Amino acid sequence: MTVDVRLRRGRGALGFGFFAQGVAFALLVTRIPAIQDQYGISDGLLPAFLAAVPILAGVSSVATEHLVKRIAPGTVLRWAQPVVLLALLGVGAGTRMWHVAVALGVFGLAVGALDASMNMLGVSLQRAYGRSIMLGFHAAYSLGGILGASAAWAGAHWHLALFTGYLPAVLVLLPMVLVGSRSYVDAADGGGAAEGWPAGGGKLLLPLCLVMACAYIGDSTVANWSAKYLQDVLGSSEQLATVPYNVYMVTTLIGRAVGDLGVRRFGAVAVVRGGTVVAAGGFAVVAAAPGAWTGMLGFTLLGIGLCVIVPQTFAAAGRLFPGASDTAVARLNIFNYVGFLIGSPLVGGIGDAWSYRGAMLVPMVLVLVTLVQARSFGPERARYGVGHERRAGDRAVDVGRGGNGV
Repeated sequence: MTVDVRLRRGRGALGFGFFAQGVAFALLVTRIPAIQDQYGISDGLLPAFLAAVPILAGVSSVATEHLVKRIAPGTVLRWAQPVVLLALLGVGAGTRMWHVAVALGVFGLAVGALDASMNMLGVSLQRAYGRSIMLGFHAAYSLGGILGASAAWAGAHWHLALFTGYLPAVLVLLPMVLVGSRSYVDAADGGGAAEGWPAGGGKLLLPLCLVMACAYIGDSTVANWSAKYLQDVLGSSEQLATVPYNVYMVTTLIGRAVGDLGVRRFGAVAVVRGGTVVAAGGFAVVAAAPGAWTGMLGFTLLGIGLCVIVPQTFAAAGRLFPGASDTAVARLNIFNYVGFLIGSPLVGGIGDAWSYRGAMLVPMVLVLVTLVQARSFGPERARYGVGHERRAGDRAVDVGRGGNGV
């Protein structure tokens, strides 16, 4: 098998891995009310259950940093993804409080390892290609999220039990991810690196960690507060209030599907700056919206703007630490969960204490931090990567042009 065919198959397999994770996560988070009802979880206890997942995922991401020094990221992902799917099924299968506690705990630990290893593989595969493909992987995740949320809606609409609603997705995805995992291309095969963490690396990575946390604060604001904001502040109907998050997910998918082309043409710095400005503008429109339809326009802009930041942050970490990209990705991935944990209570607390319109200005200001840190994403004139990548990737650039390009 030639190298270019191996890389294309690795890219397709990893893209499906991102897709499967999008489906699984959407099936979990969109059925939280049903989970709460099935296990009798009180409103006071629910936040503790929800916080446990990202906390355990963060712990697992740290552990994965050390695990991949002994085991290839592809191997970690090969076993973490089935555990995520089986844990999701476990969430739907239990009857007692401790059942769901164990299932969510396993889900959180597996998700941390999955997210870290999945993005490690994406960064190393992008390096092997010699051009931007990272946004395409995250577009697959967004597509999975849309389909997972749609399946969850159907389950709720037809009053299906959680286990019944989750089982078809697990039965379809589990064998497919196991078969696809045989095609993963690890760093040693595809152009990655495994050198030691450089002195002062934490200080160099810190700006990207800040960007990652702020991006997820913005994302969690949309996920957790868009429906309430549209209905309670802008006076929409209950049905219309469910639309903004779906619109946000669709625009995220579209933006990521075409985003790699923008990076190749204009460079990562320009794309991230543009996305940041659009996202900040979206929050401003939401905060000032006189009515529901204007508010929906703001959430649409948020999807277009925020969608490019997270994938490019992972890619920037890989470029910044070409000799220790796995470690950089694992540490950066922790701030995914930090932003998720901070975002919802931050906006809710400010909204209750002051106003929800004012609360929308807080993630707007935090997202604008990315403008200050934009140079961390690489040389402005670079269409992709930095010097060492362009020289090393001259041969690899041609690898993907005859294949399944994004």
